[in-house]
Amino acid sequence: MSKDYFAHETAVIDEGCQIEKGTKIWHFTHIMPNCKIGEHCNIGQNCVISPGVELGKNVKIQNNVSVYSGVICEDDVFLGPSMVFTNVMNPRSHVNRRGQYTKTVVKKGASIGANATIVCGNDIGEYAFIGAGAVVTKEVANFALVVGNPSRQIGWMSKHGHRLEFNDQGKAICPEGKDTYTLENNKVTCS
Repeated sequence: MSKDYFAHETAVIDEGCQIEKGTKIWHFTHIMPNCKIGEHCNIGQNCVISPGVELGKNVKIQNNVSVYSGVICEDDVFLGPSMVFTNVMNPRSHVNRRGQYTKTVVKKGASIGANATIVCGNDIGEYAFIGAGAVVTKEVANFALVVGNPSRQIGWMSKHGHRLEFNDQGKAICPEGKDTYTLENNKVTCS
């Protein structure tokens, strides 16, 4: 059977997965049943993609990341080394909560830094930027920059990953992308 993606010889790919062209799966990574992985993703070594997970196009997953059932990553998401998702709010060893997973959506273009933890049920907005080591315990707005434990918002980021500095009219321009951003009612939009 021919395939349009690359998988290292040590990777394990279970039956029923849909993996699109140009994707690369590296050493000792396990892709579990019924995953949907978009085009041109890169999944680092020692990762686990649990049953039913959906990854959009161009998702980059660094080493030692487990993406658990209930997590959806839209296009262009970056997951830093050893970051952590959860999928059960009240886990107990002696209580089986399989099938009771809480959904978490990481929206288009969001980046999650190394060793960050995302507590399940807290969606990450488009182009949001989660700092290394942050512990996310609530929803994160589009373009928000959050850091700390528990995480708190300290600013706004552009699509190109630059911190936005808004003028008195609530306007900012990304120095790289040259896009214009508007801050109004504590929400950022890009035009």
